[in-house]
Amino acid sequence: MSDHSLNATDEEENSSYDEDLANTPTEICETLSKWTNYIHGWQDRYLVLKDGSLSYYKSENETEYGCRGSISLAKALIQPHEFDENRFDVTVNETTWYLRSDNPDHREQWVAALESHKNVAGGYGPDSGLRRHGSLFSVSSASLSTASSSSFKKGRNLKMKLAEMETFRDILCRQVDALQGYFDACAAQVETEDNDTLADDEADDENEDDYGTPRNSVDIPNHIKHDNHHNGNKAPHIRLPPGMNGLDFKGEAITFKATTAGIIATLSYCIDLMRQREDTWHRRLDKEQERRRRAEDAYKGCMEELKKKAAIGGPDYQEGPHSAINEEEFYDAVESALDRNDKLEEMVLSNQITDSVSAMTDAGALAPYLAELERKVSEHHRLAFQSKDGESDWQLLLEEGEMKVYRREVEEDGIVVDPLKAQNVVKGVTAHEICHYFWDVDIRMEWETTVEIVKLVEKISDNTVVVYQTHKRMWPTMQRDSLFVSSIRQVDTGDDDGPSWVVCNFSVDHPSLPVSNKCVRVKLNIGLVCKTLVTPPPDGQPITRDDVSCKIAYAAYVNPGGWVPASVLRTLAKREYPRFLRKFSAYVQGKTKDKPIMF
Repeated sequence: MSDHSLNATDEEENSSYDEDLANTPTEICETLSKWTNYIHGWQDRYLVLKDGSLSYYKSENETEYGCRGSISLAKALIQPHEFDENRFDVTVNETTWYLRSDNPDHREQWVAALESHKNVAGGYGPDSGLRRHGSLFSVSSASLSTASSSSFKKGRNLKMKLAEMETFRDILCRQVDALQGYFDACAAQVETEDNDTLADDEADDENEDDYGTPRNSVDIPNHIKHDNHHNGNKAPHIRLPPGMNGLDFKGEAITFKATTAGIIATLSYCIDLMRQREDTWHRRLDKEQERRRRAEDAYKGCMEELKKKAAIGGPDYQEGPHSAINEEEFYDAVESALDRNDKLEEMVLSNQITDSVSAMTDAGALAPYLAELERKVSEHHRLAFQSKDGESDWQLLLEEGEMKVYRREVEEDGIVVDPLKAQNVVKGVTAHEICHYFWDVDIRMEWETTVEIVKLVEKISDNTVVVYQTHKRMWPTMQRDSLFVSSIRQVDTGDDDGPSWVVCNFSVDHPSLPVSNKCVRVKLNIGLVCKTLVTPPPDGQPITRDDVSCKIAYAAYVNPGGWVPASVLRTLAKREYPRFLRKFSAYVQGKTKDKPIMF
């Protein structure tokens, strides 16, 4: 190989290296939201996209301790979500990472970067172009390449024909060289003869001018001169270099014809052989396409089967407008979560209550809420013990002893917000005790097992506070929170039954706790109205707990928000409200049985 070829090859490799370096995907290190599990949902994680792999850390500060997970993108499936414009999924085998960006443009940047790294890791990027692979025939060397080790047996015939082509080429090159040498020698000899003839003619002319007509000169006709020159006994002779006089033009022509015929035949054979190979590859391609079609059909079938089963862990099955879980499975999942919660109820103690606000705050900013509070307390007290029997819009949901639960079906914007009313009589406790344990934030976690965090936001007065609480997440529902004003007070009715105690909770907005995209904000309006019933003891004996009971009227209007199916909400309400009344009543009875009566 010549120096020029070497230099050209080096320059090509250098330019290719520079091009590859320029096209190398860039690294990305950013914080995204990653789906962790059905308990904690979406959490911020620090992700690193580098060298064809994707890794994540709990935070940027923990990168020095090692990643929590890493996947190779060589065979990854990167899918932007169909409905969530900020979400994209990265799947490798049976592992799927669910990720969310800040906005759709940010998602597109991540998807493009992931695809770029995938191409490099999978062998389709600039580092693995066609120039890296061995070819069957090298044009620059005009010889077979040994880089292809996967040749088929039929390839041997092609190699043999290519070798014959090499032989024919050598023969033609030798013939061309021989003919070119012969013609060059002829041209040189003719030029020499022409120069000698011209010199002789000039000498004859000079002699005629000096001496007149030559002696014994005879005029020779022109046609005789012409004939003597061309048809005379002495023909002109061309002197050739040694080795050229024996050149057989007829033999060379026959050899040339045979060589070209051999080339044509060999090329025809090569074409036929390549056609056969092409047909073979077409058949293989058809088989592979059929296998791919079957695999895609099987994959679609598996995905359809998977959608029929509520696989815990993925965000596609959680509550939402496009949830892959049906209503029956939704209810079963929530019911299972509630059953587990009941089993752990006795072990649930509050250690998550944040610091309470002890000082009273200026109620001026909450003046509109206080006016609304007075109106709602009056309304709850007025409607508390009115009979619902016979009213067409109220349905008797449950009747169990002294307990009656009523429901009225109402929907707002497609969301079930059925108002419920319940009446019950609890023995051994007073109205003040029932309302006290229901209102007191410090002890709420002892009986409210569905709440995860309770925070006293503001203390408006001794009997009115602003409370924020986060409810435990029950798969597949989204986590919910609520922010409400809670007030307890005694209301004098002026009748023979004595005063009533009222607890009123209703939703408000607060600048320190705006609505978060991680929770669905619940809107509520709840009233608990209680009256103490006393049976006078005989003979003026002191009143004991056996002589007292409490008549309860509980009214709840709750808008859960989100996309929980209506049938699931109504079924759960029918089950959970009576259970709540029974559990809470038993809790108060247990807390007060050995304590003085609090009227």
